[in-house]
Amino acid sequence: MPPAHTSGRVDRWVWAVRLAKTRADAAQACRGGHVRVNDRPAKPATAVREGDEVQVRLNGVTRVVDVTRVIDKRVGAQVARRCYTDRSPEPTPQPRGAVLRRDKGAGRPTKRDRRQIEQLRREGL
Repeated sequence: MPPAHTSGRVDRWVWAVRLAKTRADAAQACRGGHVRVNDRPAKPATAVREGDEVQVRLNGVTRVVDVTRVIDKRVGAQVARRCYTDRSPEPTPQPRGAVLRRDKGAGRPTKRDRRQIEQLRREGL
């Protein structure tokens, strides 16, 4: 377990506990307003301390976590889970739509077929 600090940068902490894939992604999420610390928008250099609540929205998923340990180096997944308490809401189940199937041996989809496939995906079917 790496040594704990009293406070640290929120972008570094989000990256270190594996809520974001890269530190650049964590900083960009902060600049875009997708990270909140104690219900306030956070810049990348915002200080995070033990007991703070951090809300992160990445890739359409909102995570709400309480900081239990402040670290600034990326650690393994097992250790990272001990640095926060996850209070994220359960994701709403997405209804499965019709799956577009092509006949076997029909070859590549035409441009028109691809457009129809993309339209179905955008509509959530």
